[in-house]
Amino acid sequence: MARLRDVQVQALPPEQLMSVLGDDRAARFDAVAAAARQVLDGRKVLNVNSTAAGGGVAEMLQTLLAYARGVGIDTRWVVIEGDTDFFAVTKRVHNRLYGSPGDGGGLGEKERAAYEAALARNADELAGLVRPGDVVLLHDPQTAGLVRTVRDAGASVVWRCHVGIDQHNSFSEEGWAFLRPYVEDADGFVFTRRGFAPEWMDPARVYEIAPSIDPFSTKNVALSADAVHGVLANAGIVADGDTPPAAFTRRDGSPGRIDRYADIIQTGPPPPADAPLVVQVSRWDSMKDMGGVMAGFAEFVDGTTDAHLVLAGPSVSGVADDPEGGQVLDDCIEQWRRLPHEVRAHVHLACLPMHDPDENATIVNALQRHAAVVVQKSLAEGFGLTVVEAMWKARPVVASAVGGITDQIVDGEHGLLLDDPTDLAAFGAAVRRVLDDPALAAALSQHAYERARDEFLGDRHLAQWAALIESLPTTS
Repeated sequence: MARLRDVQVQALPPEQLMSVLGDDRAARFDAVAAAARQVLDGRKVLNVNSTAAGGGVAEMLQTLLAYARGVGIDTRWVVIEGDTDFFAVTKRVHNRLYGSPGDGGGLGEKERAAYEAALARNADELAGLVRPGDVVLLHDPQTAGLVRTVRDAGASVVWRCHVGIDQHNSFSEEGWAFLRPYVEDADGFVFTRRGFAPEWMDPARVYEIAPSIDPFSTKNVALSADAVHGVLANAGIVADGDTPPAAFTRRDGSPGRIDRYADIIQTGPPPPADAPLVVQVSRWDSMKDMGGVMAGFAEFVDGTTDAHLVLAGPSVSGVADDPEGGQVLDDCIEQWRRLPHEVRAHVHLACLPMHDPDENATIVNALQRHAAVVVQKSLAEGFGLTVVEAMWKARPVVASAVGGITDQIVDGEHGLLLDDPTDLAAFGAAVRRVLDDPALAAALSQHAYERARDEFLGDRHLAQWAALIESLPTTS
């Protein structure tokens, strides 16, 4: 029985992306694509991760591979299979790399055995997909144990880690100690920030590449104000006012419609359509600090404005590789129940439907575009994909000054940054500052859009990957 699952990625014509790049960037992109085709010369690039939906890595791969295919590069994407014990271990490693104890469980021989057993069930099938000379990109701790399989098959292997912290501590060192035997022989290591790499990694094999977004994806494509309201009303997130069915265009160009409601925890009706929304969209992950956002809003924002808070995450059953999601959501619900009734009426917890990825992406798109403030109060963050999405949509952002977010936003220019993400009073003050000052909100929004356009689109991202692949040692 097949363990690996192919993820279908439709090629996107580069002309679409070039329409927002300008002539000079478009010409450079053409040259990079031609050079990459020549370097690969019939070899394929295979991406391997642990989920096709429900997180930033999956979204990034869908976009990046679509444009790579569109310029004639043979690239594929497969998802490994894991069991409950495997994902419990990898989530533990994930939290450790963020400098957190997570569930507090160990990473000893028992956990190592569970990790290796799950990957062993994928290894033979992966080896059968790889030919000498291919380039295999393994993503995050879930795939680290496959480095040797790829090398033995004669391919070049790069391990891409999407998480990390700049200031390592005892927890992160424990996570790296678990991973080191698996990854240290990779041909290259890619991080969003070079400082995320542990000291034992060969600096010559460490590359810094920030993610990017696709401005034309279902999640980021322009929507009219009427379309935004229609999507949110049909999903049950704002009051409907007899809104007709909401249609959208899928990534393959076919029509779609919002058919599913979000599962929403709230007291009374949804927010009025004209109420300012403070929005955080993220996984139900302890590092995203959804509970902290709720506490900061309840104590320092609610009652000072007519704003509502929407905490939106995926339906927890739709994210296979995150076993903690259900517990984090349950904790948020319990915290919400303890709020005073008048505050609870302004706080809404939304689990967005995951059955149809394009429907989910359209709801997120509309929610971010409707937001008066987009927040990302993470305790640690490899890269804030939702931050760049909001910037592209010209929304003012309040975010934590952690990890990759500090490379995305210059405080006071592209958004407001929190030096201490646990300082709820400072968080509330930043949110109120944006809500109370339309001129500031407009300036932040415009500068944020320009920053996203200049720094975080796919042409830069693909160019960096092309340069990395060209630098890899030749295998045969």
